[in-house]
Amino acid sequence: MSQIFDQHLEKNSANFVALSPVSFVERSADVFADLPAVIHGRRQYSWAQLRERSARLAGALQAAGVQRGSTVSVMLSNTPEMVEAHYAVPALNAVLNTLNTRLDAHLLAWQMNHCEASVLITDSEFSPTMAKALHMLRTEFHREILVIDVCDSEYEGVGERLGQHEYEAWLAQHEPVAELKGPADEWDAIAVSYTSGTTGDPKGVVTHHRGAYLNSVSNAVTWSMPNFPRYLWTLPMFHCNGWCFPWTVAMLGGVHICLRRVDVPHILQAISDHKADHYCAAPIVHNLLIAAPEEMRSHIKHPVKGMVAGAAPPASMIEGMAKLGFDITHVYGLTEVYGPASVAVKRSSWADESLSEQTRLNGRQGVRYPMQEGMTLKDPSTLAQLPADGETMGEIMFRGNVVMKGYLKNPTATAEAFKGGWFHTGDLAVLESDRYVKIKDRSKDVIISGGENISSIEVEDALYRHPSVVACAVVAKQDDKWGETPLAYVELKPESQTTAQELIAHCKSLLASYKTPKEIRFEPIPKTSTGKIQKFQLRERANKAA
Repeated sequence: MSQIFDQHLEKNSANFVALSPVSFVERSADVFADLPAVIHGRRQYSWAQLRERSARLAGALQAAGVQRGSTVSVMLSNTPEMVEAHYAVPALNAVLNTLNTRLDAHLLAWQMNHCEASVLITDSEFSPTMAKALHMLRTEFHREILVIDVCDSEYEGVGERLGQHEYEAWLAQHEPVAELKGPADEWDAIAVSYTSGTTGDPKGVVTHHRGAYLNSVSNAVTWSMPNFPRYLWTLPMFHCNGWCFPWTVAMLGGVHICLRRVDVPHILQAISDHKADHYCAAPIVHNLLIAAPEEMRSHIKHPVKGMVAGAAPPASMIEGMAKLGFDITHVYGLTEVYGPASVAVKRSSWADESLSEQTRLNGRQGVRYPMQEGMTLKDPSTLAQLPADGETMGEIMFRGNVVMKGYLKNPTATAEAFKGGWFHTGDLAVLESDRYVKIKDRSKDVIISGGENISSIEVEDALYRHPSVVACAVVAKQDDKWGETPLAYVELKPESQTTAQELIAHCKSLLASYKTPKEIRFEPIPKTSTGKIQKFQLRERANKAA
């Protein structure tokens, strides 16, 4: 049969361009040149200026030999330089490696060596740690690297200069590249981000231009973001490349409102001063906003939309934010799917439900992102599809363009993650009748007590309903009789007081007896820089003391 639609209809430069989020920067600089792009304390840049600075950074990196496949590591706060790195590095078809600012020197050195970084851009605030990391990189891994120092105008301290160049002077020495353009092949790597590494070495998650482009668009569609959003950087940009929001903001000609220090007073002040209307944060950050004194929020008169992810949010958090008037969208994802890849899409009919039911509906992990091809629930051992009955528990799996290329230099882990043609998340959930997913726990966080499975999330949700609790985490403690029992770590709101006995009684009023924590410990809870609770540390702490 003649294939008439294949004849004389080839791809060419007029009808096909590889997808890359870098194209969003050129568009906004072209059509919104005079509009604000970045606000950072005393510094403000328009889209024309931000594009020019990013192009100069690309020119400087290019002169240093950065090209396709080169890795550029950055150790930066949420500053203009971090935004510029997200635009300049991919424009050279190089790979961006954003380092977690809370890691220790050895792990930072290991990561830079593992991804074979040739350039490091580092903020002077982190000089004490980075000096040690660079020493290890040279002496233990025998790797030399070009170091560029950022001396941020908003940093009040004085940090040691470690590198060969100061960022602003280095940019001034180089001409900007003519165009910030993406790769010839959209499958090329755009970033490598390292997982937490709770056991063994962390895994390097390699993502591509196509996925970053599509998830940037999905963010805007999911959130119904308008043109010119004023986006507040409460989420670290080093975390999954800021969930792709550096590129989403560029696509919409919005404003990056940078926050060097992310705490409740600074967040609320920035929302008020700069009329920020969108932000992302983990549940603990939202809980702290709820607990903030009323006078801190009193100047906020405009609508604000928050996105929550990073852990299953307690119902009390969603309900509390609703009472404050903040419109919260609940998303779910992992580093391997570019950050958020599913959303609890709010149906119009939900508005007719009680606040309690709205909270329950919004608390689910929801349905796949618009540009993610598949999200389902399967039996992790047989890969059998599971029913949408709200009861049968299985593993959440994704498939589509918004899934990583794989793990850097780790073919075994890559093959395991993609077994059966789906990406395995390790999160256990049920699929409700409306096809919305509800997480019950991560497989390693399920507590098995006397043969009964206990969801740590369910117990935490009960604890969060106590008015004194601002943060909590429930883990398994080894027990000679029951095998495991729930142990709760709790942090209280400022000026609040309660007892372990009171909290246990509170949980008993909401949970079956066997699910109630047998012990409450009032101790600081370890968290990542995004506010995500690190349960693996608590499990170790609990069972060392057992």
